[in-house]
Amino acid sequence: MTPTAIPAEVHFEDSPLVVGKHTLTSRLIVGTGKYESFEVMQAAHEASGADMVTVALRRVDLKNPQNNILNHLDTNRMTLLPNTAGCYSVKEALQVGELCQELDLGDLIKVEVIGDEKTLMPCPLGTFEATKELTAMGFTCMSYCSDDIVLCRRLEEAGAAAVMPLGSPIGSGRGVLNPANIRLIKEFASVPIIVDAGVGCASDCATTMELGVDGLLVNTAIASAKDPKAMATAFRLATVAGRMSFLAGRMEKRAYASASTPLKDF
Repeated sequence: MTPTAIPAEVHFEDSPLVVGKHTLTSRLIVGTGKYESFEVMQAAHEASGADMVTVALRRVDLKNPQNNILNHLDTNRMTLLPNTAGCYSVKEALQVGELCQELDLGDLIKVEVIGDEKTLMPCPLGTFEATKELTAMGFTCMSYCSDDIVLCRRLEEAGAAAVMPLGSPIGSGRGVLNPANIRLIKEFASVPIIVDAGVGCASDCATTMELGVDGLLVNTAIASAKDPKAMATAFRLATVAGRMSFLAGRMEKRAYASASTPLKDF
């Protein structure tokens, strides 16, 4: 079977994605969970073109160098984004922040406080309070939350350098369920809006970027694919395509047909 040719990256005029003092060349952020091996993860990370990677610090085996996922990340190429995944309270999130400082992992942190064990939906009150506290500790907070328009605005007021509304429940692969909310969240924001959770395939990725958001964080859709490296490549291309499509400006939707070729010229 002849391999499918993948076109070279198309370069176009666009401003970079800036979060706090960090400038990213890719609008795709990747994760580290659910890969069958570190080698598969590394290949997917490289194929994704992402230059930011998030890791759940509570799940890092700091006592075992071989199983310590931090030792398998290319931090020369990728900016590390520790996260507070697995925390069910503000206190636990702050403890992760303190651990980040002890390990000298930088100023970035993704703020997650789980509100419900079954659905894994984030707790709005806990996320808001943790964002305020971690910002006061000197962190550049990227706060993960539901797609509530008011909550996203309040998180920005609490100090979040980026707000990360979910597209649909984490790991569900259902895409963005409420695009109208995502558009409004982006319209009202003065910090980057990065959709986190729920994107399941490359078409979801492109459609989400066409909403005008600043970026995407994707983990399960890549890690759980039959071929994570190929899926990571698809997400890289779809992120660029969706962003380019948004900037190009889509045609208006019409109720009736409109001839492609004006008949009056014939």
